[in-house]
Amino acid sequence: MAEIVELQRNSANWDKVVDDIVRIEKKIFPKHESLARSFDEELKKKNSGLLYTQLDEDIAGYVMYSWPSSLSACITKLAVKENYRGQGHGEKLLKAAMQKCRTRNVHRISLHVDPTRTAAMQLYKKLGFQVDTLVEGYYSSDRNAYRMYLDFDME
Repeated sequence: MAEIVELQRNSANWDKVVDDIVRIEKKIFPKHESLARSFDEELKKKNSGLLYTQLDEDIAGYVMYSWPSSLSACITKLAVKENYRGQGHGEKLLKAAMQKCRTRNVHRISLHVDPTRTAAMQLYKKLGFQVDTLVEGYYSSDRNAYRMYLDFDME
């Protein structure tokens, strides 16, 4: 049974979880996009969080997010291991991160995505994200990104 877990700074399994996530990070993202070398520091930043999907002893995927201000949040990473893709793990992780952001009363969540990552684009659109603009050279000189956002209705 899949369980979404929030990584706590004082967690006894911090090192193991971070090591597993760094391995996933290195496998999925090109070297210049990977946070593998700085993952520990990224997670220790005050306004950031990480949720991961635990399946028995295996980590199927993770989502990293931050809230640089009281009004906005950012999804910095969303990754699911190849053998767990297409099973809804990415959607559950993203929804859980969105909920965490909602509890902080942010008005907008933004993210960047490679337009060629079709599955990611479909997921973000399905959950209500809209394309804001194309950011040329975001990942590298020949790889662009869409900046996408989701605004929450404020009651």
